Amino acid sequence: MMKLIDKDITAAIFDMDGTMFDTERLRMKVLNEASLEQYGKAMPTQLLLDSLGLSSVSAQKLAKEEFGPDYPYEEIRKRADELELSYVKEHGVPVKNGLIEVLERLKRNEVLLAVATSSKRAIAEEYLRDADVFKYFDVVICGDEVDKGKPNPQIFLKAADGINCQPETCLIFEDSENGLLAAASANGLPVYIKDIKEARPEIKKKAWLCYEDMNQFLQDLRPYTKKYSLPTLNEHFPQNNNPLTAGIHGFGAIGGGYIAQVFSHWDGYTRPGKIIGATRNAELRNMVNAFHSYQVNYESLAYEQTIRNVSLIDIDQEDQMVSMYLEADIMALCLPESAIKQQAAMTAQGLLARKKANLEPLTILIILNKVHAAAFVKKQIKKALLEIVSEETANEVLDETYFCETVVNRMVSACPKEELLKQIQRKLNSLRESVPDTENINKPVISLKGVTRMLKDISAIQTELSKVSLVLFNSEPDMPLYAGGNSPLLPHLRQVKVMEDISQMQVIKNRLSNGTHAMIAWYSAILGYKTIGQGMGDERILDFVNSLMEKEIKPALLEKNPDYEDYMNGFTKNFIKRCRFSFKDPVERVGRDPIRKLQHNERVLGTMSLVHSLKQSSPLLEFGTALGFYYGISLIDPNDKESLKLRRLYEQLGNIEAVLTYSGTVDKKPCRFLDKEKDHDAVLRISRYFHELARKNSASFA
Repeated sequence: MMKLIDKDITAAIFDMDGTMFDTERLRMKVLNEASLEQYGKAMPTQLLLDSLGLSSVSAQKLAKEEFGPDYPYEEIRKRADELELSYVKEHGVPVKNGLIEVLERLKRNEVLLAVATSSKRAIAEEYLRDADVFKYFDVVICGDEVDKGKPNPQIFLKAADGINCQPETCLIFEDSENGLLAAASANGLPVYIKDIKEARPEIKKKAWLCYEDMNQFLQDLRPYTKKYSLPTLNEHFPQNNNPLTAGIHGFGAIGGGYIAQVFSHWDGYTRPGKIIGATRNAELRNMVNAFHSYQVNYESLAYEQTIRNVSLIDIDQEDQMVSMYLEADIMALCLPESAIKQQAAMTAQGLLARKKANLEPLTILIILNKVHAAAFVKKQIKKALLEIVSEETANEVLDETYFCETVVNRMVSACPKEELLKQIQRKLNSLRESVPDTENINKPVISLKGVTRMLKDISAIQTELSKVSLVLFNSEPDMPLYAGGNSPLLPHLRQVKVMEDISQMQVIKNRLSNGTHAMIAWYSAILGYKTIGQGMGDERILDFVNSLMEKEIKPALLEKNPDYEDYMNGFTKNFIKRCRFSFKDPVERVGRDPIRKLQHNERVLGTMSLVHSLKQSSPLLEFGTALGFYYGISLIDPNDKESLKLRRLYEQLGNIEAVLTYSGTVDKKPCRFLDKEKDHDAVLRISRYFHELARKNSASFA
């Protein structure tokens, strides 16, 4: 039993055609075709509308009143059944949006379910099984099993009796006038779901609740059903799909290794039927699209998780990108700042297409380590929009979109190409060895023994194919995604924690982890380690990180944000733990782009400025700053473009002090580090650390 508004609900009884399935239009079409075949005349539209919700006996009476006693209604109905079944076998049953989510929520909240349909059992069961909803229902009562059709209440009374419930505690879902009259006469709780023909006001008054569609009822149902808490990592994704589509604009490590999981857990009841990711990586597209699945490896737990229902598109193909934006109900923008600027035109085209199609507002999750990321993203999209539409239209497009900033606490890295190649080779070799001889599969089967042998061979093939899913990402297990914004969709997502003031958490996260993560990478690389996990095994690096966070960064943040102490303590502990297990996270990936990370207001120097503003000393941050400049100037990663630029700047200026206080441009982009006068003492200390690093590593930059 569950409580809905002010009623105790023990069961829900569903009409089928027009309520669960969008079959009334199909039924009208095939009845017309059958009438033309059998009688040479089509049925008038009004006759078809008047027949909706009626039993076959009542519908036959109306038809004979229209055409006369010789009208072959039974033959026409039988032919219509054949045409309808043929269509459904080819195209599937058209399920009403929201139905699966409603059934899942009712079922999991201990509500008994029944079907009460005017259709014959042969057709009803065919449809229920084809739509994969037969499993939800405890009882199915059909039109050929009652003496009196709707508006007589017999079918609903029989359904309620079949599940041992009193009608007054049963929701009865109906789309037709006759159905509402029958539900009311049964003393049930009629729920009207509008379909083709709207019920007259005097009939609608008999309904307890009235809705334009099933999705609208779902919105009212959600608050009265159980809300699932944050999932555990190894918890199964929901088994059943909803009709939603989730998009990932930028299918890299975070998009594929984290956000796809957030979407797959969804609300705990169902999951999106499709996840579409956009990437420039052609090899990645081919691998994922071959099986529409892949795996994420959680090394610290020795656990692999399979993400399914995924297809990838080319991020540079405008038609594919616009199609993704049109199809998606939620979009994750998983791109770095520079790529967001480059891709703004694609996003603008997609949002403009949604506006022209008059679609519901799109929720965009902005996965970007930047305070006020939403303002930045909107600025880039508006700039792109203004090149193709007026400012008024551009503003309307932006106003009709939910831009939601996020904080991500998980670290993810892509599996190296060499490892992927090894995986593919091993699994293809295994497939070749394990797949049986298939030449007999397509031969006619003439015995039960032959059937079982064929099924065994097919099963073996399916089993081996299921093993081909590749590990594409290595990830740590932090689950929650923190999000801000006013999207009505986000509170329902199980793995999302909606925050009133996401900017405060962004600042805290950026100060605690982003700069620290880079400094770990720089220090590890300088000491000769290849991965973050290897570096964190060195006591010098571990002590540096612990002291940096506990003695400098966290005290400064607590001074500004005392209410977030528990979050900071938990985050610090988990961050250090994650780094210690990051044996597949290359230091070159984390330490790249030192110029961007060392800008005056960015993750390292921005944190140092915060500490100084509170009149606190920062020897560890100053040492970390020296690590970053030494990492870049000494070209520890000669393939890193920003390291090359930093080295050229050092050669141009001649000494580290001049680099530290440089304010100008690098490759025509603004570049500013420390202030010569304001940060004079810090510059001297950082310089000493830099020269000490050079001495210990016998480095010469001449």
